[in-house]
Amino acid sequence: MELQTKVPLQPIDHPIDYQGKVLLLGSCFVENIGGKLEYFQFPQYQNPFGVLFQPLALENLVKRSLEGTFYHPEEVFCQEGIWRCFDAHSEVRSDDQKTLVELLNQRLRRTRQWVESASHIIITLGTAWVYEHNASQKIVANCHKVPQREFTKKLLSVDAIQSSLENLVSLIGKTNPNAKLIFTISPVRHLKDGFVENQQSKSHLIAALHQIVSSRAPACRTGGQSRGVSYFPAYEIMMDELRDYRFYAEDLLHPNALAVDYIWEKFKAVWISSEEYPVMDEVESVRKGLRHRPFNPGSEAHQKFKKSLRTKITYLQERYPFMKFE
Repeated sequence: MELQTKVPLQPIDHPIDYQGKVLLLGSCFVENIGGKLEYFQFPQYQNPFGVLFQPLALENLVKRSLEGTFYHPEEVFCQEGIWRCFDAHSEVRSDDQKTLVELLNQRLRRTRQWVESASHIIITLGTAWVYEHNASQKIVANCHKVPQREFTKKLLSVDAIQSSLENLVSLIGKTNPNAKLIFTISPVRHLKDGFVENQQSKSHLIAALHQIVSSRAPACRTGGQSRGVSYFPAYEIMMDELRDYRFYAEDLLHPNALAVDYIWEKFKAVWISSEEYPVMDEVESVRKGLRHRPFNPGSEAHQKFKKSLRTKITYLQERYPFMKFE
C-alpha cells in the first residue's frame, strides 16, 4: 500500500564532493541546505548579504560583485542609530557608517572570489513580491521596517523574473563557465502576502525558472540538469511528499527540522557524491563525539575515548586541511 506520492529523482552528473566549493545564495531555505553542508564540513559560503528572497536582489549582488561596483556612503542610511543598506538583509548592519560600507564591499569582494572558484552554486528563490522605494524608485532587498508608505509593493511578472535569472546565469557563466548552478524554489510559505498572493508568487517563480532550465536543453527530467543549470524540486517535495502540518515549525510557515532532514536526504541522494558518504559518516562521528558529555571525565575509558576522537580529527584534517573542529 502506497501512502505517499514521491517526486521522482535521479542522481546528477558532476555531484558535490570534498574537492569542490559550494556558494549558496537566496532565501532562508538555502541556509537549511547550507547548514547541512557546513555540518558535514564541505567547503561552502552562505549568503554574504544575508537572506535575499527575490531574484532582482540576487542579480544585484552577483552583478555588483563581478563588476566591482562598490558601495559608497550615500548608499547606506541610518535608522534609530543603526546603519543599514536596502540591498542587504537587516543582519548586515553597523553602528558606524564607514564600517558598514567597508563590510558591504568586503563581502562583494569575497562573493566574487567564490563565484570565480565555486564548483557548485545553489540559488533558492523565495518570492516574486518586491518593494520599490518611492524616493529612489529602486527595488530593495529588504525594507528594514521603514514605514510601508515609503514603498510600493509589486509582483514581478514571469518575463521580468526570467530576464533577471537569464542575466544572473549569464554573469556567472562568463566568470566561471564550469560552475554548476542548482536552482530551487523555497518551500517556506510567505503568508504575510496572503494565501492567494503566495501561490501567485510561487507560480511566477516556477514558471520563469523552468523557462531558464528548459531553454538550455531539448528536454529536462525532474531534478535534472542542462548545460550546467539544474532544478532541485525542494518545493515540490514539501508540497507533495510532506503535505502535513506535522512537518512545519510552530509558525506553520517554515519546514521544521524533520522536514529539513527529509529534504536534505533527497538532496544528498541527487547532488552529493556517494563516494563521499563514508567521509560524511566520519565527520558526523566526530561531531557527535565532540558533543558527548561524560559522567566521569577523569575515567580511563573517557581518556581512551578522547584519544580516539583526536586520532579521527587528525586523520580527517590531514586529508582535508579545510576541516575545522572545535
